[in-house]
Amino acid sequence: MRLTLHADYALRVLMYLAARPGRPSSTQEMADAYAISKHHLVRVVQTLAGLGYVEVRPGRSGGVLLARAPGDIRLGKVVRAGEPDFHLVECFDREHNTCPIAPACGLKGVLAEARDAFLATLDKYTLEDLLRRSKPGLSDLFLPTGASEDPG
Repeated sequence: MRLTLHADYALRVLMYLAARPGRPSSTQEMADAYAISKHHLVRVVQTLAGLGYVEVRPGRSGGVLLARAPGDIRLGKVVRAGEPDFHLVECFDREHNTCPIAPACGLKGVLAEARDAFLATLDKYTLEDLLRRSKPGLSDLFLPTGASEDPG
């Protein structure tokens, strides 16, 4: 199983913002930090804003901020919102299923159980849990080489 880039980037955006609380961040800044496409990241931020996970403030001093406390953001919900579907195999999609053994096959049920277990595990964790599980200095990894957030 593999998450789409949309879901992957949604988790990365939330981790980035949570590691730097109260500091507005631009999509360009986050794209640079992760070395990923700004264009795709803009769409991810729009999705997260539409779901109320982030706030987007326009203007020169604006940027993207968490709109909820990290403890209120469940990873399972974020992943579900970032994935178009969880069709692990063709037979999960009733409209496009052409598998001739689907009516008699036992694989679909096992894969559905595995998918549900995956999501149930993510549902147990919040963004705050990820921060607690991360090593000290996570926010420093997002700084350009040679930069420091502490000017003094």
